[in-house]
Amino acid sequence: MTPFGEKIRELRKSRNISQKEMATKLNVSAAYLCALEHGQRGKPQWPMVQRIITYFNIIWDEAEELQYLASISDPKATIDTSRLSANATTLANLLARNIADLSQKDIEELTGYIEKSTLETNRRK
Repeated sequence: MTPFGEKIRELRKSRNISQKEMATKLNVSAAYLCALEHGQRGKPQWPMVQRIITYFNIIWDEAEELQYLASISDPKATIDTSRLSANATTLANLLARNIADLSQKDIEELTGYIEKSTLETNRRK
């Protein structure tokens, strides 16, 4: 599952909307919507994110959150370390090789560390 798919499922269920009903309104198949929710489709394109934002009638912070979640929801992410350090390449490869074996706690801790580091770096810019 992707962060975007998890959020879409949460929004849909909290409003008691079936996948079929939502898919019909978005003019997509229920199979596509199911695959999107379960992370079996690639990162959603901006027009689809806009349609979903409009469908749920969400604004401001919640719409921004949905856009952010879409941006980090590529289930087949690749990392180009060609201009980075050897340590960066090692990290990317170790993560790719071992992510399936990490505990949920480890994943949450790593994610938190990277998000915190990114925020600090962005503040300095």
